[in-house]
This record gives sequence, structure tokens and C-alpha cells, in this order.
Amino acid sequence: MQKGNISIHAQNIMPVIKRWLYSDKDIFIREMVSNGCDAITKYKMLGKGENEDLRVTVTVDKEAGEIRITDNGIGMTYEEVEKYINQVAFSSAEEFLKNYTGDDKSGIIGHFGLGFYSAFMAADKVTIDTLSWKENAAPVIWQSEDGMQFEMGEGGRTQRGTTMTLHITDEEKEFLDAFRVRQVLDRYCGYMSVPIYLEDVSEQKEENAEEKEEKPVNDVSPLWLKNPKDCTEEEYKETYRRLFHTFEEPLFWVHLNVDYPFNLKGILYFPRIRKDFGGQEGEIKLFNRQVFVADNIKEVIPEFLMLLKGVIDCPDLPLNVSRSFLQNDGYVKRLSAHITKKVADKLNSLFNVERKQYETYWDDIHPFVKYGCMRDQKFYDLVKGSLLLKTTQGEYLTVEEYKSRNTAKAEKKVYYTTESNRQAAQIKLYTDKGIDVAVMDTLIDMNFMSFMEMTMQEGGERFVRVDADVDGLTEDTEEGKNLDLSQLEKMFRDALADQELTVKMEAFSDRELPLMLLEDEQMRRYKEMSAIYGQDFGFPVKYTLVLNRACETVKKLASMEEGEVRDMLCLHLYDVARMSSRPLEQEDLRLFLHRSNRLAALLADRK
Repeated sequence: MQKGNISIHAQNIMPVIKRWLYSDKDIFIREMVSNGCDAITKYKMLGKGENEDLRVTVTVDKEAGEIRITDNGIGMTYEEVEKYINQVAFSSAEEFLKNYTGDDKSGIIGHFGLGFYSAFMAADKVTIDTLSWKENAAPVIWQSEDGMQFEMGEGGRTQRGTTMTLHITDEEKEFLDAFRVRQVLDRYCGYMSVPIYLEDVSEQKEENAEEKEEKPVNDVSPLWLKNPKDCTEEEYKETYRRLFHTFEEPLFWVHLNVDYPFNLKGILYFPRIRKDFGGQEGEIKLFNRQVFVADNIKEVIPEFLMLLKGVIDCPDLPLNVSRSFLQNDGYVKRLSAHITKKVADKLNSLFNVERKQYETYWDDIHPFVKYGCMRDQKFYDLVKGSLLLKTTQGEYLTVEEYKSRNTAKAEKKVYYTTESNRQAAQIKLYTDKGIDVAVMDTLIDMNFMSFMEMTMQEGGERFVRVDADVDGLTEDTEEGKNLDLSQLEKMFRDALADQELTVKMEAFSDRELPLMLLEDEQMRRYKEMSAIYGQDFGFPVKYTLVLNRACETVKKLASMEEGEVRDMLCLHLYDVARMSSRPLEQEDLRLFLHRSNRLAALLADRK
């Protein structure tokens, strides 16, 4: 029996020392199973095993305190164990590919030579029992209790392949629970390319194992590796349900199937996205040759796409030793940009080819699309022609369509509402004139409108809430032009006890509307954004009062004598206008009700 110390290549010592790279201890199961899959893949690449039952078996033996990972792959000779196990970070996969002359070099997982040593995160003793496929090869047994010293000699194995036995430490006994191991296999190995079976020794003792139907824990041919034309709608939905353990169905999906300039496969699903993003968590699983790497790797997945759910499998990702961290290089950035483009292409395709279907999706996906436009200028440039405005009439218009229908009446303005029920009176004023009103009622819309105004600077378009402007509601008429604005201004200022009140006069198309209160669009946006971020600068609400000189009520008010009734009417009309935008509260509401009762009593007395 040979004894010795494991040698470490100096240039690779730091990744070994920095054990934190394997931040999740359960990763050792993935590494052990990956090694088994690699061994089988290598065997198949030699043109062997066509009619054999090639598999990796994970055996949980709680009584013995062991996990055993067995494969019937290529196996190792004595010299190979010395070379690939006793020299840390000398990758057998890299060496094999270097010497392999075939064309298909895909499917080899390990590139780092460190995966095996993750076993010592959970085991205080590791044994390798292996027999090479090579003719007349002798079986080898290797064992170590600390990953630094080993014993190695001739073993007694008679079947080709390798069994790695991990004696689990007292601190990691959770991994002797077959249910826990199944969870890890499902997470990391659920789509590996070699069938993986899980055996529970304690369960086998309780039941007749021969009567149980064996079923692998993984799907060796995941949908994302197939050609999109060979996939059915139900298969896409079933994959979604399995990946994310949900009964919900996605709205639609983007199947990534690229061979050039990247080797990239995957499926991105559009879930229903809540308009305020509240509790909204996307999940995009990153795979490397069917081996799960991590969720939501921001270097690969653009930030705004993380609201989606899906899977991306890229065998050429420049992963470092832990397979969970990416090297930040130009390849990854180009990959990220390509994924963004494919998502934009899908949205544009739906818009151009299936417009009505696209419109049914819009209520669910528009927060994501708007967020993406603001976060990524290139994404905006790609999808700007497919952005929609939903109107209060339930129509869906692009900005260009809105402008072509309304510019003559709206003067390069997009009129919108944030609360269609509360602002119904103002909305009706616009729709009665044939002006569309867009619904912008999500948390992201305020930022999105500012973003759009900046990007549309050349055209000068602005978003204006229905209570911030009257330009689209006025008409050129001589009616009421003889009214004295200064007199009416003083009348309202005195009644409201506000000498700073700005009063204007216009002729509205709606003759029954006495006045409107306008709040400056930019100041209101600033206050609302401050409130969202928890800041209150104490800015008072400042209105501009616009009187309708074409309204009989205003004309009669102008001719009334000074007194209690005139003051009450001014206050009443002012409060009614306020109520069309926001409810009266506390003292304002009490005074309004008191004044209403008083006016009713005065009108009754006039009889």
C-alpha cells in the first residue's frame, strides 16, 4: 500500500485555500455526480457502451454513515489516480479532451480538477474504488481522511467504473437523509445528460427493492436543448411547472437556440408581472452543459430580465473553479447583449405578427418592458416601436398611433390618468372632445414618462395628467370675454383666504363646468417621487384655478353682490373641483359638509 502527501500545483493553490468559493455545502453532491457523468461521457466518446445501461447511482446508507456515488464509466488506472487525484487542480477532463481526436467534445463537465476535493466539505474519510476500461488494468483503491494525505493500492473491484464512498461527518448528518439528497440532486443534477438513480439502503431493507420500479431523478433530454419546432406548447408549460414548482402557467416564452456566435440554449418565460413589482421575484437558472450553476447570474442575465423566469444553458461560459462565479470578460457581456436582443425580437414579433394577442399580454408585461427600456438603452432602441399605451377606452396604441390620432387636438401632448375612477370627470372632458387618455397607473409609470420625454426631446412630446392642463379642452369663442378677471380673482382669493392663488380664465367646450384646478405636472411628479422614497419636504399643494368664462354659473357669480352666499359658492365650487382629483379629509371635509347643508338651507328659504 502506497502512502504519500497530495501535491498541489502552486498556481492553483489559492482557489483551494479559499474554500468559501463553495459557499453552499451541498455543492459536493453535484461535484461527485458530475465526475461520474464525466466518466460515462468519456466512455461513450470512445465509441463504447452503446447497448449498456450506463448510469450514476447515488446510494445513501444512513446506518453506515456513508454516501456512495457509483458510475460504470471509463474508470481510472493506478497512474491516472496518481495524476488526477493526487495532484490537486490537474483536470482529467482537460487532459482527456486534449488527447481525444473525435469531433464531439461536448458533455464534459469538469475543467478544474478541484471538484473531487469538495467531498471533504462534508466527509472525514473518502474512498475511491475504481477499475479502468483498459484491458488488463488492475483495480485501484484510494483513501484519505483529510484531503492532504492518502493511502493507495490495488483494490478488489471486478466491474469497470468507479465508486466514491464518503463517510459523512457528524456536523453534516443531514446528508444521510435520502429526502435531503434528493432535493440536492433535483436542484443541481435534475437535467444532467446521464441517468442518475438514488438508492436509500434503509428503504431497501424495509421493502422488496426488486418490486419497485426504478426511475432516474433527472431528465437527460431537457426541452431547451431541442429544436423549437419539435417542442409542443404543453411541453413548454410542463417544463415551466417542473423548473419552478408551480401550477401557474406562463404567458409566453422565448426559446433560445443559438449555435453562432454563441453556443447558447435556453427558454425564458414571461410570467404575469404585478404592476407594482411587489413581491415579484424572477428566477433564471444558469446551466453549464446541463449542470445547474446558479440562479440569476447578473453578469449573464441583464438586470431587467431577472423579472422573468427561465433557464439558460451555455457550455462556453468562462466559469472559475467553483462553477458558481463567472469571469467578467467580453464574452459574457456579448452573451448578455445577445439575450437582450432575442427577448426584444420576440416582443417585436408578437407585436408585428400577433398584435391582438400581444395586446392581451400587455397589461401583464408592460411594467417589465418599461423597466427594461429605462435600464438598457439598447433594449429601448430595439422595442420602442412595440411600446403600447392603453387608453381609458380599452384600446392599445403606440406613441406614434396616439400622436397621429390626437396631435391636432392635443398639441404634442399625451394626456394620461393615474386613477381612472377618481379622475373620471376630467377624463370625460377629453374623451368628449375625441382625445384619447392613456392609463398610467403603475408605480413605474412616473419614471417611465420622464424617460420617454427625454428620449422624445426632438419631437417635444410631453405627458400631461388630465388635471394638469386645459389646452385640449378650450375653444376660441367670444363668449364671456367681457368678464373682469381681476374682479373674479379677488373674489376667490378673499373667499379662500389665499392671496397667492393664481386665477386664469378660458372658454371650455363643456359649458356646464364652472372651473378646473390644475396642479403643475413637474412639481406634482417631484412630490410623488419624494413620497415613494420616504421623503417629505413639506411642499404645499399649489393649484392654478381656471374659470370657464363660457359657463353661466361663472357669469352669474361675477355679478353677485359681496356677501356670505357668494363666498360660500366660491368655496363650494373650489372644493368640488378638488374632489375630482383627491378626496377631502378631516377638517376640509367637515367644512364642506357644513357648507353644503348651509347652502341647501339658503336655497330652500328662497321659496
